[in-house]
Amino acid sequence: MNLPPSLLSFLADLTVLIHATVVLFVVGGQVLILIGWLRKWHWTQNVVFRVLHLATIFYVVLEALLGIICPLTLLEYHLRQLAGDATHGMSFIGYWVHYFLFYTAPAWVFTLIYSVFGSLVLLTFIMYPPRRKNGTYLSKTTSQL
Repeated sequence: MNLPPSLLSFLADLTVLIHATVVLFVVGGQVLILIGWLRKWHWTQNVVFRVLHLATIFYVVLEALLGIICPLTLLEYHLRQLAGDATHGMSFIGYWVHYFLFYTAPAWVFTLIYSVFGSLVLLTFIMYPPRRKNGTYLSKTTSQL
């Protein structure tokens, strides 16, 4: 499959935007869940939203603990390589999204940050459990904590 370099660069930028959306979902989702808890917003207890949120941060923490590079990062770098771009030579949008997403620090720092944040998400999940549409909690044990 021979795609033009401009399309490959666009797909790499699109991958970075998807990556940023995942980060926004995890961080912004947690902020909204905490605000929803305080303001009694029922939608922040939606089972699908909460389980997906917990699963996403669990995956990120697992990647960090196992030393696995995120598949979205690998895909982006691969697309840039196919386009003939250096992984740091990217478009305007790609540059700025990268700037806010990736920082230079030892790997253990990110593992610690992800683990602490993941623990916060899990604690919130237990203390403010999701509810089904009929108002019942996901499990009887979590509602009794």
